[in-house]
Amino acid sequence: MRNEPVDVLIIGAGASGAAVAWSLADTKMRILCLEQGDWPRSSDFPSASRNWEAQQSEDYSISPNRRGLAADYPINEDDSPIKIANYNGVGGGTVFYAGHFPRLHPSDFRVRSLDGVADDWPIDYQTLEPFYALNDRMMGIASLGGDPAYPPKEAVMPPIPLGRTGEKLGKAMNDLGWHWWPSDSAIATQEYQGRAPCINLGLCGAGCAQGAKASTDVTYWPEAVRARVELRTRCRVSRIETNDDGMATGACYFDPDGQERFQPAEIVIMACNGIGTPRILLNSASERFPNGLANSSGLVGKNLMFHPYAQIRGHFDEPLDGYRGPPICIWSMEFYETDEKRGFKRGYSYQFSRGLGPVRTAINGMADGLLPWGEAHHTAFRRLFCRSAGMVSVCEDLPEEINRVTLDPRMKDSNGVPAPKITYRIGENTQRMLEHSVARGIEILKTAGARDITHRSPLPYAGWHLMGTARMGKDPRRSVVNEWGRAHDVKNLFIVDGSIFVTSGGVNPTATIQAAALYIADQIKTRIYDLFE
Repeated sequence: MRNEPVDVLIIGAGASGAAVAWSLADTKMRILCLEQGDWPRSSDFPSASRNWEAQQSEDYSISPNRRGLAADYPINEDDSPIKIANYNGVGGGTVFYAGHFPRLHPSDFRVRSLDGVADDWPIDYQTLEPFYALNDRMMGIASLGGDPAYPPKEAVMPPIPLGRTGEKLGKAMNDLGWHWWPSDSAIATQEYQGRAPCINLGLCGAGCAQGAKASTDVTYWPEAVRARVELRTRCRVSRIETNDDGMATGACYFDPDGQERFQPAEIVIMACNGIGTPRILLNSASERFPNGLANSSGLVGKNLMFHPYAQIRGHFDEPLDGYRGPPICIWSMEFYETDEKRGFKRGYSYQFSRGLGPVRTAINGMADGLLPWGEAHHTAFRRLFCRSAGMVSVCEDLPEEINRVTLDPRMKDSNGVPAPKITYRIGENTQRMLEHSVARGIEILKTAGARDITHRSPLPYAGWHLMGTARMGKDPRRSVVNEWGRAHDVKNLFIVDGSIFVTSGGVNPTATIQAAALYIADQIKTRIYDLFE
């Protein structure tokens, strides 16, 4: 069944889909977004419930394989030590992220020139800077200006409080003479554009019932819908169709009743993340595009990058913040840029984090051998609960073609669409980086006076950041889209999500994903009359 044609079809309503929809709305084109999930309901979030820790491991698990909700699709991740974390619904991953909001550094766009590895981006930090700033205002970013790790950038609202955790770990960094700074956070610290300020529920990673966290269902999408962008939920896209001229004509999708429909469009924009976008492109193979849509380079699905995480935690004799407050309070870029003496290229950032809830404290305490059964159990628990703090290292993942997304030959979703299969290994450079970050993290915690220090490397369920599988570049032989997001092979097909990343950097990608989406939308508006020539 066919629907009325639209000018622009956006697939995916997450971080990038929302930003590009909002930006294009001022063109007065007819814009439609298809999202396979639904609008999240804040009243259902774990932070509105007493059994929040149980909910976090069930319906609000970060793993779609564990959630298994109607909007989710299965992922074969058996051949990867890092498992996928995502959310399918309006807002996408921003519903579940912690609100940590760093930008890539200027050096991240010039890795080949500076360090002789990976490739340079075809754009630079200065190109994206005005879009970073615009996105900071739209999302409402709390930060402290003057961070020496970055070029100057404006603060939209005051930073989140350091708390006891930030003060203690910040002092340790001062004692070591190492960089730290209050982190940029997509969390309102005061009333902002109708959003209430943070009240320190501490459950940012499972949906913010207060509405203080900037997920795009409460930032971009209300503005876009008011501007007459149409958003259809519970519509799962299976493939993009093309005509004899090699142009995209629209998308096939399954509606909420499971009926297959076709949505015609003049322009198609993919915003499905670094797993979902290559999945649809590969499933759109045809006689004209036998290896998948926009895949003449053979790179669709290849160069998958995560950010391998190491977690280092310690325990203190005095009470700290526990799980209250935004989980990440400060960051460090001390080990971000290449230093050959460390034995690896590029680097990592630290996110310093507060404590854990009572159930997680008990589970981790048992797993780490710090919480015995028997007479000493409660005494040991009191030495752990509300007394832990630490950090995770976010390690740069260099692109390698062996790391990839393909279509699983057997596994399918509930509509019969092939599931993605992940093949991934941690490279030698990243492994050395992980080891370095653990050693330095232990040093920081010892300097802060911590005892009972534990570490995990890599964190297995930490595949939050999905990048690189439809990379940007000027050479069609070495990239999938050009320097403004248009597919080399299909002139009216654009990609705006983390798939287009050339390198991963050592920080969370959401701010850059959205800045790039705004930049690409601006390019579409500027070049609209040239798109079909």
